[in-house]
Amino acid sequence: MEVISQFFSNLSNLEELIKWGGLTVLIIIVFAETGLLVGFFLPGDSLLITAGLLAAQGYLVDIYLLNISLIIAAIIGDQVGYWFGKKTGPKIFKREKSIFFAKDHLVKAKHFYEKYGGRAIIYARFVPFARTFAPIVAGVGDMTYKKFVSFNIFGGILWVSSMTLLGYFFGNIPFVKKNFEYVIIGVIILSLVPVVVGYLSHRKESKLKSEI
Repeated sequence: MEVISQFFSNLSNLEELIKWGGLTVLIIIVFAETGLLVGFFLPGDSLLITAGLLAAQGYLVDIYLLNISLIIAAIIGDQVGYWFGKKTGPKIFKREKSIFFAKDHLVKAKHFYEKYGGRAIIYARFVPFARTFAPIVAGVGDMTYKKFVSFNIFGGILWVSSMTLLGYFFGNIPFVKKNFEYVIIGVIILSLVPVVVGYLSHRKESKLKSEI
């Protein structure tokens, strides 16, 4: 219980969270966010960028081991999500919303999947709500396993490596080293922009529908 309490108390401070839990907590979060229904609230892009920044500062394992470990976690996470969707089928859309299940996010992920098709598995890696639910929707929608695996592997590699390497190379810039804490705050704020834009877009769509 103490470990769980410590985890949630550090969740609002990604720098402290990563220093506290190291590679282990990073692997758990990446897997949970892509493979478990309850992972939709966890940090994604900001976590990976921060991990890259800290790796550049020498707080973590080298960048190669970091990337390999997190790419594997991301790929396995999507695999679990896919098979969960395959097993539950369309009935998951009838499940009531709860504190551990965001039905509205699942529905939005369905629309996202319908819009982009198989490519949604790649694009979803960079969209907070879709990252968790797109693999499940792919399983429900009977995407062939062979097709899903190819999109999953490519998306996992692209998402993890782009985010961690972005942080890593920025972390080696002298200005960033001198203003490390402010950069971390900036990363977190920027990572919230897609969430805010998505929320405002959703409100706009809902308002337009209600006026029709």
